[in-house]
Amino acid sequence: ERAGLVMAAANPITDLLLNLGLALVVLAGALRVDAGLMPAGQIVAFTTYFALIQSATLGIAKVFVKISKGAASARRIQEVLQAPVQQGQESPQPAGAGFLGMEGVSFSYVGKRPDMADLTFSLPRGGMLGILGPTGCGKSTLAALLPRLYDADRGVVWVGGQDVKSQDRRALQSRFGVVFQNDTLIGGTVYENISFLRGISREAAETGTKTALLTNDPVEVFTAIVNQAEETLKKTPEMLPVLKKAGVVDAGGKGLCVIFGAMLDIFKGGKVAESADSPVDKAAPKRSAVASADGDITFAYCTEYIVMKAAGCGDALGLRAYLESIGDCVVVVDDEDIIKVHVHSNHPGLAIEEGLKYGALTSLKIENMREQHTEQVLQADEQAENADYVPADPDTPYGFVAVAAGAGLQALFTDLGVNQVVTGGQTMNPSTDDILRAIHATPAETVFVLPNNKNIIMAAEQAVRLADRRVCVLPTRTIPQGITAMLNFDPDADFAANRLAMTKSIETVQTGQVTFAARDSEYGGHSIKEGEILAMEDGKLAFVEKDLTKAVLKLTRSMAKKGAGFVTVIYGSDVSEDQAGAVYDLLRARLSDDVELNLVNGGQPVYYYIISVE
Repeated sequence: ERAGLVMAAANPITDLLLNLGLALVVLAGALRVDAGLMPAGQIVAFTTYFALIQSATLGIAKVFVKISKGAASARRIQEVLQAPVQQGQESPQPAGAGFLGMEGVSFSYVGKRPDMADLTFSLPRGGMLGILGPTGCGKSTLAALLPRLYDADRGVVWVGGQDVKSQDRRALQSRFGVVFQNDTLIGGTVYENISFLRGISREAAETGTKTALLTNDPVEVFTAIVNQAEETLKKTPEMLPVLKKAGVVDAGGKGLCVIFGAMLDIFKGGKVAESADSPVDKAAPKRSAVASADGDITFAYCTEYIVMKAAGCGDALGLRAYLESIGDCVVVVDDEDIIKVHVHSNHPGLAIEEGLKYGALTSLKIENMREQHTEQVLQADEQAENADYVPADPDTPYGFVAVAAGAGLQALFTDLGVNQVVTGGQTMNPSTDDILRAIHATPAETVFVLPNNKNIIMAAEQAVRLADRRVCVLPTRTIPQGITAMLNFDPDADFAANRLAMTKSIETVQTGQVTFAARDSEYGGHSIKEGEILAMEDGKLAFVEKDLTKAVLKLTRSMAKKGAGFVTVIYGSDVSEDQAGAVYDLLRARLSDDVELNLVNGGQPVYYYIISVE
């Protein structure tokens, strides 16, 4: 109290002394001017300088006041930060106490006289209290007593129907929030402020606001929001013509309604659902060509090599024809100076000897798929449960993660050098976490990710900033683009050169897809009936057909007219080997002899055929 009086008197006393001194100086100067002992100008100059000195002196005095206030505030902050978190002694709670309130509370900052005395109030849940008064009346003190920034000297303070001294201090303080007096609104309407970062439709926001004015029950408010969101979802086909033609509601809106419904269930006392295992593979550790195959293996050896073409060597079509006669999964890529070869057979020596007829061999690799299959089946369950994190290996500059569905496609990508294959594709998009796990299971300093679907690219890009190593997402929108990108990787080139070459190669690929209509609809000017065959070219509906074989032939021939050199037909899980072979024979008879045609068992769902044209 004495210190407060001294600080309060400092400014007035300093100001009084300075002004008394100035008055004496002016009086003495006036007498000397009157006696002719000094000119009047000197008195004017002196008073001017004196005023400047007076202002500076008062400023210095204010600095000392602020230093004292700052020191006191710092001590109080330190006391709050170091306050023990143990519970205090609980006081008896008044009968009929509300959710929050005080009863006979007194408090003193210095412990001599109360700064707040006999304060009593009670608020029910959802109630509101306004505290008005001039500066120093105790508004901030009252607010500080509720979360126990201070403890009352007398009386009881309760929150949630319990004495605050019986509650853990940190848990108690976590229940309080602050809304500042100067609210900040984003530009736009009131609805835009309500829905900001919430994704609430206008109708749901209006319904929720109206309901909140009638009741404070969060269950009733959110029930109204959910009901209105469902009603709005039903109207989406009228809002967007393409939805009406397809006979469906907006998928994003449906997903939002599902989220709202789950939130309402929590408001009603439901439990948070445990995270279920994803339907896609959790980024299984490195998989060979046989890792995805769980049936009988017809051809035991996976053989790969590169032929350094000799002068005057024959056409690679002859090599491809021979390899198809001794095995399957044949891939022959003929370049100016080399031929890349991949084949599954029971006689790798025959495949090698045939390749030697075209030139010297390099990068030769033979794997016994039956042996690998036996080993990996024994480890399959353990690997499915434990997708181990693998640190980046400085000795491994590059690694690859690809997204693909179907045992054959997954095996093909693995054979092309992909470290981790995440199961996914159309209608079965993997999550960012699935892709991130695969990246972290790839022991390389730089990991290239091939999403192979336009809807998966964004999830892959989200994984880039979460990974602990350099990640490059190549914008592959289809399986053929992913395969071509892998074929154009050069292990001896640097990162920038590979990224450029692989990205450019994507532009050289056309993708055809043959699938079926799940429902009656209209799309792209076509009237579509459920069960009809849909032929897609680079993601756009090309035509509708009733016969599957006719659709494949028509689509492939149409795409091959644009200067094709390589055509690869990948057949899915719903196509038998005999059906695919018949399509291959028909295409071989109709396509130019200059076109290299390959047939691959991809085993993919959804699409009967995926056609790659380069």
